[in-house]
Amino acid sequence: MPAIFPTGQPDAASDWFATPAGRAVLASEQALVSEALGAHPGLPWLWVSPGEQRHAVGGRGLHLARRGVHLHGPVRCACPLPLPSEAFGAIVLQHVVGVRDEALLEEAARVLAPGGHLWLLVLNPLTPYRWRWRGHRITSAEPLTWRRRLREAGLAPDAVSRGVGPSWREVPAGDSQDGPGLRAAYALRGQKRHLPLTPVRRARALPVPAAAPAV
Repeated sequence: MPAIFPTGQPDAASDWFATPAGRAVLASEQALVSEALGAHPGLPWLWVSPGEQRHAVGGRGLHLARRGVHLHGPVRCACPLPLPSEAFGAIVLQHVVGVRDEALLEEAARVLAPGGHLWLLVLNPLTPYRWRWRGHRITSAEPLTWRRRLREAGLAPDAVSRGVGPSWREVPAGDSQDGPGLRAAYALRGQKRHLPLTPVRRARALPVPAAAPAV
């Protein structure tokens, strides 16, 4: 099965999020994760994080933790995910998708139900907090890149991202803001539309021959 991340990226991210600086970012995101997973109570949710589940989330759902190139939880797997298509109303990918990775994001879009939302939580390359993950071989990108990735996966991204986490101190920051700003991380949401994002050309109507006049 193909790896979820390029070589070296998963272990680097997992190790960093186990440090005090990484745990402060994850703790800052707890409220947003709970909000995102509870947005579609009629369907189960899927949450993939860089470590074990650190807080309780209501509703029915599946939590998987990334360890190396595999996902661990009630099931142990890699991509393609052994999950039915369009089964989850809300999905959170919390620091588990690399900039050059496509497999996990595409699989998440596949199992997302029409009308559902997928949330990406990623690190902010413009924050002073980036010095905290320096040397861990972690890559990050600006919102424009991730919006393009969401569109390529067939999702419609929101126009505004939400900045979360501290800016420098290794302490959780429970609030969020519009745009990444100088926050350590930010969240982007994409929706799976009921209709395709690309307009479908209507088939040309065939001409119907005129009826013969009655004699």
